[in-house]
Amino acid sequence: MGLLGLVSVVVSVLYFINKSVNSDLNSVTVPEGTWLYGGSTSWAPISKDIDPEIKKVRPKFELRYTPPINATPGSGTGIRMLLDGQLTFAQSSRPINDEEYQKAQPRGFRLKQIPVAIDGLAIAVHPDLKIPGLTLDQIKGIYTGKITNWKQVGGIDLKITPYSRRFEDGGTVEFIVDNILGKEILGSNVVYVGDTTQALGKLISDRGGIYYASAPEIVPQCKIKPLPIAKPGQSFVPPYQEPLIKPEQCPQQRNKLNIAAFKTGQYPITRRMFVIVKQDNNSLEQQAGEAYANMLLTNQGQKLISDAGFVRIR
Repeated sequence: MGLLGLVSVVVSVLYFINKSVNSDLNSVTVPEGTWLYGGSTSWAPISKDIDPEIKKVRPKFELRYTPPINATPGSGTGIRMLLDGQLTFAQSSRPINDEEYQKAQPRGFRLKQIPVAIDGLAIAVHPDLKIPGLTLDQIKGIYTGKITNWKQVGGIDLKITPYSRRFEDGGTVEFIVDNILGKEILGSNVVYVGDTTQALGKLISDRGGIYYASAPEIVPQCKIKPLPIAKPGQSFVPPYQEPLIKPEQCPQQRNKLNIAAFKTGQYPITRRMFVIVKQDNNSLEQQAGEAYANMLLTNQGQKLISDAGFVRIR
C-alpha cells in the first residue's frame, strides 16, 4: 500500500472513531457536580427536551436552571450572570458582543461562544387578520413607528399594536433591532411585555396586534397566526409547512415548522443559538460548559435539537 493509501485509511479510521465517540450523549466526558445555567428564553424547548435525556445518561452531571433576581431572563441577562459568577454557562440566541468580551478580561477569563443550532424567528398576528404576509421593510416600518395601520400593508383600516420585549431583556429583541431595524430604536408605539406567553395572550384578544419570537414558540400555537415573510423583491416564505392549519382544526392538528426553509436560508429571519462558556484555564466550570455544548453536538443531541423545532448544524 502506498503512502497516500495509508493516509486515506488512517483518515477513514479516525473519522469512524470520531463519529462513533460523538454518536450519543453518553459518549461525552463530563465533570461531576451541580452546574447552573440560564439565559435566553428561546432556548426553553431545547432545555425542556434535552436536559432530561442528559440526566438519564449522566445523573451526576446535574443541570440546574437559575433565573435572574430582579431582572428578566434573556441572552444578555444570562451573559451578565455568567460574567458575575452566577452561572456555570449561559444559553444565548445571539453572539457575544464586544462589550461583553471586554468585561471578561479584567475578571481573568475569556468568553467563548459555541454554536449548536439554527433557529427561525416568526411573526405572529391575530388569526382574523387577512394579509398575505410582511416584507422585512414592512416589519421594520411597523416596529420603528413608521407604519401604524394595517391598511398600509394591504390589510383593513385597523391600528397596529406592535408588542415586544424590552431591548435589554433578550437576544431576540437585540437580533431584530440589529438585523431588521438596522439598529434603529423601537418606536414609541411599541407596547412592552414581559415574555412571549404574555404577548401571545394579548394577540388572542387584539385584532391589530403583532409580535415576534422564536418559531418553535409561535408556529404550533392554536389561537394566533404566523405570517409568511419576504426578503426585498422575493416571494413570501412561511415559517410553517403549508397548508396553514386553521385555529378550529387545532389542537387535533398543529402547524409544523418549515425546517427546510430555515436550513437553506430561504426563510428570511434565521439565527444561530450559542452556548456561552468561560475559558478559565480548563477549570471545572469551563469543562462543564464545553461538555454541555459537546453533548448537544453529538448525533443524538442534534436529533433532539431537531425534534425540538430547531435546525441541526451537524
